[in-house]
Amino acid sequence: MSFSRRERLAVLGLDPVWRLRTPNAAGSEPLPVEVPPAPAVHAPNPVASPEDAGIHAMSEALPVVEIVSPEVSGESATPLTGDDSIRAQAPAQRVESGMDWDALQQSVLECRRCVLHTSRTRPVFGVGDRQAEWMFIGEAPGADEDRLGEPFVGQAGKLLDAMLAAIGLKRGENVYIANILKSRPPGNRDPRPDEVAACIPYLERQIDLIRPRIIVALGRFAAQGLLTTDASISRLRGRLHDYRGVPMVVTYHPAYLLRNPPDKAKAWEDLCFARGVLAGGHAAPTGHTLLPPT
Repeated sequence: MSFSRRERLAVLGLDPVWRLRTPNAAGSEPLPVEVPPAPAVHAPNPVASPEDAGIHAMSEALPVVEIVSPEVSGESATPLTGDDSIRAQAPAQRVESGMDWDALQQSVLECRRCVLHTSRTRPVFGVGDRQAEWMFIGEAPGADEDRLGEPFVGQAGKLLDAMLAAIGLKRGENVYIANILKSRPPGNRDPRPDEVAACIPYLERQIDLIRPRIIVALGRFAAQGLLTTDASISRLRGRLHDYRGVPMVVTYHPAYLLRNPPDKAKAWEDLCFARGVLAGGHAAPTGHTLLPPT
């Protein structure tokens, strides 16, 4: 389900992008040049130590912390696929960079960019502190989220709240939670590439408005969609990634952890790694579990 920024622009009707006026050295046609937005710059803020938050001290520093961007990660990017007639329904319009929160939320409420608006009960915009340092991003709304209009409710939401509490965080306090898709795919099927391409500009604008200090991608589809890669979650975990200038850590989706309790220990390591990144160090604990197996 991976796709490049160029392909996202094509889905939104914004291709071709800026081009050079002069030919290249071989005399061929001008090469396309993408102009990415300038990443947000954040001044480091003091963060309470793990001891102050009542969690285990982080130890065993990682020997190497690799900053990975989609362009240099070496992972293959999968081209957009799907029914061309569905893809064509995404209008040639993007979320304007100047949108404030109210305008952005109204745009999501009225969105008709993909076919998901025909089957959703309500869009799920996101919830939390709009000046948060932490941003957690999942895949797409489920049945409960579609009914209530809030991300991560039900059993997966309860587990996410427990995960937050384990590192001294609380929903709505210095935390913002969102999904890549704002509308539920029918039957909780996997998001389609054209749906992600049509919806992700909303998330990008949310990130620009919040300016978080760290992003935690919850689950394989969230990580792959944000990093434009088809790498497995096992390859994406334990590495520090970059998304639009913001450090990003990958971990398992709470719904997956409900089905696979032993992997809660790995999720605990990921969250402590993320906390270490935010504190200015890079460390991971050993021998600890996030929550006791059920």
